[in-house]
Amino acid sequence: MILRHVDGGRSVPGAVQVSTCAHAQDVLRQHAGRMYLRERQARGPSVGQQVGVAVALLVIDLMVIAWMVFAVGMEGWADSYESDSAGASASGASSAASQASLILMGGAGLTGGGLLALGWRIPGVVQVVVLMGGAVLVSSLAAGG
Repeated sequence: MILRHVDGGRSVPGAVQVSTCAHAQDVLRQHAGRMYLRERQARGPSVGQQVGVAVALLVIDLMVIAWMVFAVGMEGWADSYESDSAGASASGASSAASQASLILMGGAGLTGGGLLALGWRIPGVVQVVVLMGGAVLVSSLAAGG
């Protein structure tokens, strides 16, 4: 498509008519919009999107960690009653803590690593740090710390 500039009623070949051709302006806007979207996709998600996802996942992580701490605490409480009556038995709290730590470390590896691989750096780092911290917390509860 060749556009010509109209100069006082005569056409000048090769010049682009921008001010009077609505179709050309639409084509330029569409091209600029496509270029903007390509640049935005190449840069990845915005910081605001990443912070929003990180906060949402942080709430979920803290609920899971609280549930794991509660479960290990209940096992430790039950073990204290069993140890009074049954002598030396295997600790249920230590097995519950090892299961909870494995779940939290696996979650850190899968969700944090997956988000980092997708280019979501902020939520990926938050996932790894929070879930690994939760795994350390749960395992220290079983150790009596």
